[in-house]
Amino acid sequence: MIDYLKGKIEEINPTELVLENNGIGYSVLISLQTYESLKEKSEAKVYIHYQVREDDREFYGFATKDERELFKLLIGVNSVGVATARMMLSSMSSEEVRSAILSEDLAKIKSVKGVGLKTAQKIIIELKDKIVKGEGSSVETLPGMGRNEDVEEATRALIMLGFTKQAVSKAIQKVLKENGANSVEELIKAALKLV
Repeated sequence: MIDYLKGKIEEINPTELVLENNGIGYSVLISLQTYESLKEKSEAKVYIHYQVREDDREFYGFATKDERELFKLLIGVNSVGVATARMMLSSMSSEEVRSAILSEDLAKIKSVKGVGLKTAQKIIIELKDKIVKGEGSSVETLPGMGRNEDVEEATRALIMLGFTKQAVSKAIQKVLKENGANSVEELIKAALKLV
């Protein structure tokens, strides 16, 4: 399983990038959201989703783990394929997609090319609870407090222990505001006392 590719950007356009790593150029399909994040850079680290079909194998790349997780949630919905999920993440930011699902905004989801009423309804029904529980979303860190990777890792660990996304987010933010934490372990231990 490939988690990410890191290397020199040889070519980039709004739908695809070629990333050179150890003399190999990887063709990676991207969303407009990822393109906006990477277009000015000469090197990049992209998080990969490897799609295997009978007749094709494709890399889908994302500038953040958050976007990749949301993509995986979307393609997990029956009748949402990789093209539709990528179109959604190109038409809206990850936060807008999440917000549209949580607020059950059918019109906004249907505004994406290729998404009809039934598909929009399925997306809301199947993903509303998963997004509330924290899958496909990340915690914002407070300026100057904690490394983002540490906060994300602690959040994932607490959610895997069965706590809700909202409870975990509040607990971690409280820990960071009050005394901070020097490691993922300290952050988890302190947050466990609050959830």
